[in-house]
Amino acid sequence: MPVIDTQATGMNIKNMIRSRGFKIADIQQRCGFNTPQPIFKWMRGDAVPTIDNMVIIADMFGVTIDQIIVIKRV
Repeated sequence: MPVIDTQATGMNIKNMIRSRGFKIADIQQRCGFNTPQPIFKWMRGDAVPTIDNMVIIADMFGVTIDQIIVIKRV
């Protein structure tokens, strides 16, 4: 059964933020968060973005959602 690998997906998000020169505050503002905590949770793999936020960050990074999400089989 395919599931999202939250750790690997978080690492993708972290690497894309860094490689594209974004700041956490840029993502926070675009997603409409009051604090950066959700983004840190994504990067640690504690959570994944909602589909709405995934669409936003994919657009910011210039990639498709499937280039951000890592799937593993269990």
